[in-house]
Amino acid sequence: MNLEEYRHVQSIAKNVHENLQYSINSESTEYSIAEKAKELLAELGIFDTWYHEVPAFVLLGSRSCLSISGKSYQPSTEKVGDSNLVTVDLSPMLGNIWGDCARSYFIEGGECKTLPASLEFQQGYSVEQKLHLRMKTFVKPTTLFSELFEFGNQQIDELGYANLDFLNNLGHSIEVKTENRRFIDKNCHEQLGNVQLFTFEPHIKKKDGCWGFKHENIYFFDSKGNVVEL
Repeated sequence: MNLEEYRHVQSIAKNVHENLQYSINSESTEYSIAEKAKELLAELGIFDTWYHEVPAFVLLGSRSCLSISGKSYQPSTEKVGDSNLVTVDLSPMLGNIWGDCARSYFIEGGECKTLPASLEFQQGYSVEQKLHLRMKTFVKPTTLFSELFEFGNQQIDELGYANLDFLNNLGHSIEVKTENRRFIDKNCHEQLGNVQLFTFEPHIKKKDGCWGFKHENIYFFDSKGNVVEL
């Protein structure tokens, strides 16, 4: 595995996220946001996706809590409006090299903000950060996918949130073929260190809330066995 090739593609996804926020406003829709994301990816040399022909999986409003396969996804034309939550999951591919990166965008007063003012948005953002930090302190190369699944879901529950994923998993390995993915679920008893790269991507909702938050990064283990964000 050439780690730099994967880092390059993932850096493109992160770059698109950094720039996408400036094009999201009250008139935006899932469709327009997805089209803008595709345009930004193309400007950086990415024209393919590994995920069911869906390079930008965009959900907003009540649909932010929706969890479906990309096989069934169709972007809506509902407008963002004055206050909303938008999640964007990018899955770029260059050759056979994957990227995978999801972020949440917060709409307040018709403007897109990455650091929100409202308490519920702040809490969701904070919980996602905590989950990633706690994951990094928990895992080592010998940790099983199923052990991370149990740990991650325990943390989500203790923080007062629920896992929204339709398969109830928390991420997957990065592969060349989608059918070869190993998932962070209760059934995968393989060690994380047996794969070169894996995602961690909790899709969560506050138990008494109405917004679905996402934050996804790719991780790997360095030569000392420490988990590192790609």
